[in-house]
Amino acid sequence: MISLQGHAALVTGGTLGVGRAIAVQLAKCGADIVLHGLKDDASAQEAVQEIRALGVRCELMTGDLSGPTEDAVENVFCQATATGLSIDLLMSNAGTYSEGEFLEMDFATFDRTMKLNVYSHFFLIQNFARHWIKQGINGRVLLTGSINGRLAEQTHAAYDTSKGAVEMMVRTLAVTLAPHNIRVNGMAPGLVRTPLTAPALDQPGVTEWMQLHTPNGQVPGPEACAGAAAFLVSDEAYHIQGQMLLVDGGMSTWQQPDPPEM
Repeated sequence: MISLQGHAALVTGGTLGVGRAIAVQLAKCGADIVLHGLKDDASAQEAVQEIRALGVRCELMTGDLSGPTEDAVENVFCQATATGLSIDLLMSNAGTYSEGEFLEMDFATFDRTMKLNVYSHFFLIQNFARHWIKQGINGRVLLTGSINGRLAEQTHAAYDTSKGAVEMMVRTLAVTLAPHNIRVNGMAPGLVRTPLTAPALDQPGVTEWMQLHTPNGQVPGPEACAGAAAFLVSDEAYHIQGQMLLVDGGMSTWQQPDPPEM
């Protein structure tokens, strides 16, 4: 069992979906949790109670990371550090899922996607890195990307672009921050069922189509990502730096699935 005893993690976008699954798994491994969400609602309170029931400390904070970026990031950073927990694990997970073909893409959609999926990651990590270096803390960062950072879809121009940026951010920041004993990695889920993806998956035939295009034939829930996240910020992964781990059931390795039997 991975142990994160003595560590404290900020999980952005941690009240729903992949973020919540990650937060719960880190808590199971013994880490205290600062849970960030867009708002303090029933789902957020359920997540807090689930984590506290595991015997660790859990603090809830709220804030919209879609901008204005500088103020939004400063607000999250200040709230997190004000909890009194010595946060050394940053799970930069908050993001948005946007659709829209390139020729029809409007500026507002593209701008919001980039602010939440790219800018907020970049500048929140910058805030924590400066803090960690000043305090002599060996921090660990995990960014949540997507298989869409590798594989394009015609109707996801802004989203694909943002997730491609996240993957390069992982590499660049890993190289930049390694001399300061700050380790940076990323995780790129394939298609998992979350509140964001459920409307698409519930369309007739969509889940079956995605299962066909995934070698293990699964479209799992967000818990499929949780163990990988815990591993990447653990001591066991001390020599893993600047990597994007695809948690996708093999989808990214398969050039073309066999056609279904007629």
